[in-house]
Amino acid sequence: MPEMRAAESPNAACPRCGAAFHCGAQEASCDCARVALDAATLARLRADYGSHCLCNACLHALRAAGTVPAALQIRLDDLRGPEIAALLDEHLAHMRSISPPESVHALDLDALRRPGISFWTAWSIDGALLGCGALKQIDPLHGEIKSMRTAAAARRSGVARAMLAHIVAEATRRGYTRLSLETGAEPPFAPARGLYERFGFAHCGPFDGYAEDPNSVFMTRTLA
Repeated sequence: MPEMRAAESPNAACPRCGAAFHCGAQEASCDCARVALDAATLARLRADYGSHCLCNACLHALRAAGTVPAALQIRLDDLRGPEIAALLDEHLAHMRSISPPESVHALDLDALRRPGISFWTAWSIDGALLGCGALKQIDPLHGEIKSMRTAAAARRSGVARAMLAHIVAEATRRGYTRLSLETGAEPPFAPARGLYERFGFAHCGPFDGYAEDPNSVFMTRTLA
């Protein structure tokens, strides 16, 4: 069983899937201690999600697959790097190729530099840019997820899950009680909508100045 330190704080949600669960400070009551994982796997989980305290469903899934997501580092970004600009250009071009101009709400570099927006990038241990995501403060209790993008070479490797878990955790740390987002209604956005649903997001109406749009899906969830 993985060793748990008594000083560790209980988790409010699984950092991989976002499902609510109680992680106790003692091994006997710790969900993440009920499925035995080796030390290397635990280290990878800590690198990917900031914690090895995952819910049983995620731990069983990882053990059954025999793999864990590639190690990555998520860090606050100043948006100055050329690779960041290239990834965001790709993101905007892709959004514009799918949705009409009036339905594209992705932010460019200048918009992401505005006060009230925090932007993170995910990097591989060998320095490759894997993806990005942002958190916009709507008001002191409400945040919005923006600019979720995974680099083409890193898709389907757990990058989006890790970034979303990071943003949900940061929103919770800030004391937000609600976290919302806008995404596309078209078929190419189905995987993103599915990911958000697995993290507890549910469909809602427009918020913070958005208008009803057949090409948009609005989602929200409460935070503990």
